[in-house]
Amino acid sequence: MTTGRWLQARGGSMSLFKARDWWSATLGEGEEFDQGCLCVGDVDNSGTGHDKVVVGSYMGMLRIFSPHASKTIEGGQADAQLLEVQLQNAIIQVELGKFVSCSELLHLAVLHPRKLSVYSVSGTAGNVEHGDQYQLKLVYEHNLQRTACNMTYGTFGGVTGHHSLCIQSMDGMLMFFEQDSYSFGRFLPGFLLPGPLTYNPRTDSFLTVSSARELESYKYETLAVATEAESRQDPNLPLKTGGKRLTPDWVFVLGEQALDLCVPSFSHASSHIFILGERNIYCLRDNGQIHFMKKLEFNPSCFLPYASVTDGTTNLLLGNHTNMLLVYQDVTLKWASQLSFIPVAVRVANFLDVKGVVVSLNSDGHLLCSYMGTDPSFFSTPKVDAREADYEQVEAEMKKLQKFIREATRTQDILPKTDSEDDLCITTTVSSSMDNPSQALIHDINGLPVPSVTVQVKVKASSVVKSSKLSIGVQPPLAVTQEQFVLEAMGVGSSKVVVFSAFLNGHYPPADLTGDITVSYSSPTGVPKVLQSRFNLPPSLVCVACPPPKATKFKITVDTNQPPVDLSSIFREFSAKSEDKDGNSLAFQLLSGAKVTVLASKTSQRYRIQSDSFEDMWLVVKELVHRFDQHFSKLGIKDFKKSFSGPLPLEEYFLSVDNHFQLRVSAQKYQDLLSERAVQFRAIQRRLLTRFKDKTPAPLQNLDTLMDATYSQVMALAEAAEENRALLEEAFVRLRSATHLLVLLLSLWQGLTPDQTSILEATLLPLLQDTPQLGWEESCDAAVSHLLRTCLSQNPKDQATSLAQTGGSVLGLPSDTARLKKHITLLCERIGKGGRLTLASEANVQVPAQVQNLAVPGGVEPIAELAGDGEEIEVPQEATKFIKKKQPSKKTKKEKEKKEVSKEPSEASVKEEELIKETKKEKKESSKEKKDSKKESTKEPKEEAKKESKKESSSSKEKKESSKEKKEKEKEKEGKEAGDKKVSRRSSVKVKEKKKEPEAAEG
Repeated sequence: MTTGRWLQARGGSMSLFKARDWWSATLGEGEEFDQGCLCVGDVDNSGTGHDKVVVGSYMGMLRIFSPHASKTIEGGQADAQLLEVQLQNAIIQVELGKFVSCSELLHLAVLHPRKLSVYSVSGTAGNVEHGDQYQLKLVYEHNLQRTACNMTYGTFGGVTGHHSLCIQSMDGMLMFFEQDSYSFGRFLPGFLLPGPLTYNPRTDSFLTVSSARELESYKYETLAVATEAESRQDPNLPLKTGGKRLTPDWVFVLGEQALDLCVPSFSHASSHIFILGERNIYCLRDNGQIHFMKKLEFNPSCFLPYASVTDGTTNLLLGNHTNMLLVYQDVTLKWASQLSFIPVAVRVANFLDVKGVVVSLNSDGHLLCSYMGTDPSFFSTPKVDAREADYEQVEAEMKKLQKFIREATRTQDILPKTDSEDDLCITTTVSSSMDNPSQALIHDINGLPVPSVTVQVKVKASSVVKSSKLSIGVQPPLAVTQEQFVLEAMGVGSSKVVVFSAFLNGHYPPADLTGDITVSYSSPTGVPKVLQSRFNLPPSLVCVACPPPKATKFKITVDTNQPPVDLSSIFREFSAKSEDKDGNSLAFQLLSGAKVTVLASKTSQRYRIQSDSFEDMWLVVKELVHRFDQHFSKLGIKDFKKSFSGPLPLEEYFLSVDNHFQLRVSAQKYQDLLSERAVQFRAIQRRLLTRFKDKTPAPLQNLDTLMDATYSQVMALAEAAEENRALLEEAFVRLRSATHLLVLLLSLWQGLTPDQTSILEATLLPLLQDTPQLGWEESCDAAVSHLLRTCLSQNPKDQATSLAQTGGSVLGLPSDTARLKKHITLLCERIGKGGRLTLASEANVQVPAQVQNLAVPGGVEPIAELAGDGEEIEVPQEATKFIKKKQPSKKTKKEKEKKEVSKEPSEASVKEEELIKETKKEKKESSKEKKDSKKESTKEPKEEAKKESKKESSSSKEKKESSKEKKEKEKEKEGKEAGDKKVSRRSSVKVKEKKKEPEAAEG
């Protein structure tokens, strides 16, 4: 076994264990071949002793080759092919034998599914340089009444001088033919599926493998006197003829399906039967007793026993599904060679130039004549001129390669980038003017007409493309006149044009004016592909110019480093209807929303956007920033910068979050109430049905009234749930708009790169739509928590700990939004303090071994509620109300670490108990001192009052604590240098006193 594995492992890399190509040919295109499609022999009866190769395919093509060594493959295949004939039916098996009576010549038997044909192959010497001519003549044929599976031949009944044929049908009948006449037919007992069939001339018996995975042997004499197949009736009825019931002479249980059978007859002394199983090779004696068995470690595909030079042994050629050709001597592996394909048939032949050539054929028609061993190599390595290395050039090349490696490891793309050209090219053109008349389904909203715009999509093919499907997707409440188009097949250079209109189809503004075009098609080779493109709809589709309002609730200020721009020049489609001619102000009326005003400062480089709706400002702010970039890029200004300096509008943003969350809670309540009323309604129905079926009528006891009331409640709840669903869709779109606006302000506030902005947007907008199973709140909270534990974590140890954790709690609808608001506020503060958003940091964090033990499946580590240097987060009380828990400061953590270092494992447990008792006493004393020192401050027991008193404490107390801390550090350092391992009572008391100071301050 170990030798076989070593040879298989080494066969692919060493030329010694690779099959040496002597001659090869590729037979047709798209043809299929199998086990019985190959045979070798002197088919033309030339008398030279040189074999020819006969190959038949399932496509009905019969080819005969006489291989010989040639310098070119093409010339060798053309010269070696003697004959190629297209037959009408598929070729299942080909065999060579003496199939014609009164003739000692070899003839070719070809088995078709419903026909057996016997041909003679003859060659005529040519008088010109074109060579010899070969002809295929039909001697006789038999039309079969049953579909054939395989066949075998031999001297049945001990007759010498000619061969008879036996064909096994798909339904288990053995049909015997003696030359051009049909002898008889017999059905195999207990037949289900056909197996391999062979003839043993030594015992005059037939061998086959049944569906019971047993090897069965039937003598020819037993078959001849058994019940005639044509007269066989139902097995349950008595037989009308006097034949005997057919039973096998002996049976051997294989326990697996057999792939092939072979009875070698190259030596009179050999008396073995070889069976190739799916996992084993069996060798039996003629009487059915096992001689040896070899277990295989691979899936075999074909085999061939042949003569061995050692007496009493047999060699085996064995092909497998790992492209290997193995040589066994009984059970010992002698050689292994690598092929370029999986062989389905293998033979050994003698040709003109060389003897013992291995002929192998695969299922695709690759015919190979090879031998095993190696060729001498006369190649010598040329001498290379010694040159001194240019270290500067080598270093520059090294830096260049390292840069490529860094860029390759930094990319976050899941799909690989391909440089090949696409089969289709999509070009999208959005009309600059609105449609007349409009194609919108809603004619007007709040007295304003709803326009529509035409979008033209041109699809051009660079190769032959079969029928494709084009889909258009826009964000709600936008809609299109037609969402899907079926494109007919296109040739090279042809194009198709698709036209549709987009319009507003809801009473609230969209969160995005972009649309997606997706084309799904199949390449010429049948590979399914998808091509995507994006287009932008104009803002005039959802808003019109209007006079500016006098007072607004929400305001946003954007700063730039360039002089103020005339707003009418960058919003030309709205400037004609604007009342302000100076270009300092411009107002937009959203068709289904509030008014948004843009004001440009005359003296400074600032722009103010204001509106009564926080979410409705998103589309205007986005369009303003985009048009600023386009305007200054056309002017050639490369250092144009824009920023946002004002406080983040988290209060306004959290209002949208609360509105969306309340609608989700209402939807869940409606769902629960509907379930309860439905159960009640079905229960009332069952009781009423029972009353109505009763033969003695009984009073209904107001069940009908209760049923009507329940039905009314179910309908009212369903209508309320449907109305809530529509409001939830609108709330989610508004929440998306508010989130987009918050992300834009964060990027302007901190100057985030496009990659960081995309990470932030994916974090705060993980879903495109809400589902009952997964909503925005829990998804956003999980994403924000992940960033706070990884790239925005202030402690690398905490970051490694979070990366070592596996599992997590199941996401579900939270009880409230306090935790989410807290995390979003913490995210904004950490970004404001220089936090870097990146996904590559996760791969760069090395998880310590001691941290890996902290991973608890299903556990989620709480996030530290501290910002930069231990200060608490200030969250607006109107938006969120939650209790803050002060964590120990950095000073206290250092004291704890020093205390742990000072302790030694050799310390006795008795001393530890004494220290604990002393610490408890000191706790009481320190708490009394703290209470005395805080008499002037408030005495309320509430936590918020204590926190406020702590914030108002003087800085002198901090200085005293820091001076005491320094003294403690010096004392402990001196103790360590002196090698004192014991903790003195006085120092431990001071350390614990310092440790408990912040706890006592909290109460």
